[in-house]
Amino acid sequence: MPGDLELTILMPCLNEAETLATCIGKARGFLARSGIAGEVLVADNGSTDGSQAIAETNGARVVAIAERGYGAALMGGIAAARGRWVVMGDADDSYDFGNLAPFAAELRNGADLVVGNRFRGGVAPGAMPWHHRYIGNPILSFLGRLFFRTPIRDFHCGLRAFSRTAIMNLGLRTTGMEFASEMVVKATLARLDMREVPTTLRPDGRSRPPHLRSFRDGWRHLRFLLLFSPRWLFLYPGIALLLLGLLSGAVLWPGPLRLGTITLDLHSFLVAGLCVIVGLQSISFAVIGRRFASRYGFIPRSAPYDAMLEALTLERILLAALTLMAAGFCALVWGFDQWADRGFGPLNPSRTLRAMILAMTALVSGFQLMMSGFMSSMINIPIHERRVADLLSTDPAAPRRRQTDRT
Repeated sequence: MPGDLELTILMPCLNEAETLATCIGKARGFLARSGIAGEVLVADNGSTDGSQAIAETNGARVVAIAERGYGAALMGGIAAARGRWVVMGDADDSYDFGNLAPFAAELRNGADLVVGNRFRGGVAPGAMPWHHRYIGNPILSFLGRLFFRTPIRDFHCGLRAFSRTAIMNLGLRTTGMEFASEMVVKATLARLDMREVPTTLRPDGRSRPPHLRSFRDGWRHLRFLLLFSPRWLFLYPGIALLLLGLLSGAVLWPGPLRLGTITLDLHSFLVAGLCVIVGLQSISFAVIGRRFASRYGFIPRSAPYDAMLEALTLERILLAALTLMAAGFCALVWGFDQWADRGFGPLNPSRTLRAMILAMTALVSGFQLMMSGFMSSMINIPIHERRVADLLSTDPAAPRRRQTDRT
């Protein structure tokens, strides 16, 4: 049963016949030397090279995971683990399962998650492609620390140890290689006790190519980081675009602006209006994304954000949207009046088009704001009311039965 043992050493496996026995031998040797009551667990993801038999012959327990993917294999293994703590690592002999004492020591000292740092422990020549070592890992780890303020500096080290209960409570969902990022991000958001220890990385012992695909899996990691940080994906770019549009529009409203040999006029004013529209829409997406993520538990609730979201009621958003649309409509009426005064003939572009650009910007921004307000309010429908709506949609007789019961 889960918790019967102190430690489970978990290895996800997909056709690792060449190196699996070596990894299991090192892991079992560590358990024997340290005196830790533990097990070696292989989460097999559909191997066809006899890895299952090799694992059992060498003293490991095997659990079959039907859903394919690195994350799926690990989550299945974590669920099946009998240890209170779990150490996970690849079964390709690139990590040293014989030297897990630093991980065990941190767990015993109260850590919830201990991640290895390969750059502090040492990366052997040929163990990591240059674009992973100097571009991919540093950039993604930097973005992770920037977005989520996590103390972890090697986001993608595959050798890590954790409390089984704490990680199970995070509700990890990704099934691919981005599982490593999800674990660190959600542990940071849940304020778990996270620590790093140096570890080494050596060239793996396989003759076949690795399962990792640099650009595909790198993009999946980056996509996950962005989707879990609405501030950096939507809010900050939106604020920057909105301020740029408002400031440049205010400068260009009176007339052309000359900067040396460069003249900014109507076309630049049109771009300023576009920046306002896109910026406002991006900020709306940030609010909707934050409300959705908090509502469904993807991101922990935050008192300041919750207060701001509660203040953004549908009625207040609609009032702002209608004000913008009214201002835009008034500007359109003024433009039509100017056109009528000239007998519906040619207009002065420098004067009239500015008002028309301003009018269209206000109208479109107001309409987008109104639609975003309704969408945000739909997400904010209480869970109880959604359940009642689901019941009504599947059983129209339910209200009559409840009324009868009350009678």
